[in-house]
Amino acid sequence: MSARNGQFQPRYSALALLQARLSGRQFWRPLWGGHRLQPAYDVVVVGAGGHGLATAFHLARDHGLKRIAVLEKRLVGYGNVGRNTTVVRSNYLLPENHYFYEDSLKRWETLSRDLNYNVMYSPRGVVDLALSDDDMGRLARRGNAMRLAGIDAELMDGAALARFCPELAIHTPRRFDIVGALVQSRGGTARHDAVAWGYARAAAAHGVDIIEDCEVTGVDTSSGRAVGVETTKGYVKADRIVFATAGHTGMIGTMLDTPLPIETHLLQAMVSEPIKPLLNTVLVFIFPGHGETYIAQSDRGGLVMGGHLDGFPSYTREGRWDRLEDVVAGAVELLPRIGGVKILRQWAGTNDMTMDGSPIMDRIRYDNVFVNAGWCYGGFKAIPASGAAFATFVATGTAPDLIKAYALSRFDTGHMLDESGGGPFPVRL
Repeated sequence: MSARNGQFQPRYSALALLQARLSGRQFWRPLWGGHRLQPAYDVVVVGAGGHGLATAFHLARDHGLKRIAVLEKRLVGYGNVGRNTTVVRSNYLLPENHYFYEDSLKRWETLSRDLNYNVMYSPRGVVDLALSDDDMGRLARRGNAMRLAGIDAELMDGAALARFCPELAIHTPRRFDIVGALVQSRGGTARHDAVAWGYARAAAAHGVDIIEDCEVTGVDTSSGRAVGVETTKGYVKADRIVFATAGHTGMIGTMLDTPLPIETHLLQAMVSEPIKPLLNTVLVFIFPGHGETYIAQSDRGGLVMGGHLDGFPSYTREGRWDRLEDVVAGAVELLPRIGGVKILRQWAGTNDMTMDGSPIMDRIRYDNVFVNAGWCYGGFKAIPASGAAFATFVATGTAPDLIKAYALSRFDTGHMLDESGGGPFPVRL
């Protein structure tokens, strides 16, 4: 984007492409970075993932803050925002969750225009499959809660599902019969790296300094208040500090001498070799004896798959083969015709799992230090709403109603947001 008369004008358009062709290489320039770390900022955001970049963008655009830095240990988008399976949805049961994620899904629908960057949002539908009458009852309860909140949800029997998703071929003999599904048609996918790049570019266009290869190693305090951060590139004063470090949130708690109800667990995913268009929706399949498989086809033709956590705390990002086998077994059970397709690559990310499966968006230890954490499985889909709401919290000092339920104090008062009903364990949201 370029600035004219104090207003930001779109840089990417048909006219811009023509100008680039006529101007040659002089037209193109780095979209972010190249700034030197300044000695002081109004806000320092630690973590250049989706949540950190979105928070910085909204602080600059919506609240007019001028001196903002995003400090990243490695590269923009290197962490979880570039390691997820790209699903976006708002099909949650609890009101605290479904209102928040619905706000996020509405923002996904306009995000490409808001950022002037194609994030490739694809509302292809998210299909939660039912293998029994009990499953149908559970999905009906969630669908009814969504519809009462004004969120789209459709409970389909086998015949309706066969029409909506013919690639499932649900009437073919299989080990576990598919009897129906809960479908959210507005759910779907977005391109993870485009989201990171889009927010980074938009934040930089509004004057945010994005500093890569800059690890924060400590927080400096004085008179009961945080006054700055120590980094590998030197000391930086800060009026407010925001931590959005995903799987490394537990380390932030240690740094601030504030234990957090979070464990870091490994979650792996995989993608197949490219194949012809096969799957037009996102399928979620929980099958007895193994766990969960969710699967979608990417824009490049690969089948992207994931499942449950590996089941032990770790920072390694090296997945277990038995978990990979479980996910693939579920995918082949769901779509038998893909049995001969090869896995192209496998990867893992570190998830900061809270003890009720819901996020934490609150102050931590000091009035001017904020933590955006504990997203479990829901971090990618939450980015647009999280960035806007948390920026308001940081800028004004008052949490918007949309995120008040995500306060850290709920673990002291017992007001848990246990979406999955799993009890005090790091479970799926």
